[in-house]
Amino acid sequence: MAQYLIGEVERLTGVKAHVLRYWEEVIPCFAPQKDLSGRRMYSQREIDIILRLRYLINTKGFTIDGARRQLIQELSNAETAEVQVATLQTLREIRAQLGEMYLMLRKSGEQYAKAQQEHADGQKDRAEHN
Repeated sequence: MAQYLIGEVERLTGVKAHVLRYWEEVIPCFAPQKDLSGRRMYSQREIDIILRLRYLINTKGFTIDGARRQLIQELSNAETAEVQVATLQTLREIRAQLGEMYLMLRKSGEQYAKAQQEHADGQKDRAEHN
């Protein structure tokens, strides 16, 4: 995954480095990693957050605090949606497994009933021959 230095991010997003550093302090969900030398390394996720913050503040007129709350809400909704998709997939898998188990139990029950009937028939035949 690509990593970008703060100067590259400044050029890509049009947001000044000092603003990026400020946003780091006041927006908890925006925290780029640092390399061994202490330089900030921005992933595509952080760049997406920067672009969203810039849009909310410059285009929509949000305050920093309002943009922070909006971003947290959006990220929370996205995570919730991902969890819902994963949960639905898990439920589908469980339902399929339950269906297979039901068929196996049904078949076993039929085999058991058949074996009981054969046993009863065998007992009946023996009783008639004695």
